[in-house]
Amino acid sequence: MRKCPKSTWLLLIFAFIMWPAGGYSMDKITKTNAQWREILSPEQYHVLREKGTEPAFSGKFNDHHEVGTYVCAGCETPLFHSDAKFDSGTGWPSFFRPVDETHIAKHEDKSWFMVRTEVLCAVCDGHLGHVFPDGPEPTGLRYCINSLALQFEPQGTEK
Repeated sequence: MRKCPKSTWLLLIFAFIMWPAGGYSMDKITKTNAQWREILSPEQYHVLREKGTEPAFSGKFNDHHEVGTYVCAGCETPLFHSDAKFDSGTGWPSFFRPVDETHIAKHEDKSWFMVRTEVLCAVCDGHLGHVFPDGPEPTGLRYCINSLALQFEPQGTEK
């Protein structure tokens, strides 16, 4: 058996460390409010940038069953795979795990006289929804996400 030169190993280690998770760049995206308004519909802007919520059972992904990946409507960061989606009966798309924990951020939300955990896109800081500890196994979590915060990429078309 022939040994690999030390330089080959160093190059492989460097490539592994520098390669973004899943081949996707996680560089922060910052835009002005005017720039966000140019690329988002008024309803998407309200949810993603003003922490709004769409009415229950109104979103296009609540009763959506295609196979693929749900991405952030603001920056196309992959957020949830369809195999983690479930019907929670709440009226919003629900997932029990994200594509990758590094693709989302969580913050304490004390609005509406309660304490909840807000879920944001880790790349553009867009408001996605909230996460609750009443979901199915294996995580026991329910990511309750606004359809307006998402776009869908059918399997085979993911970036």
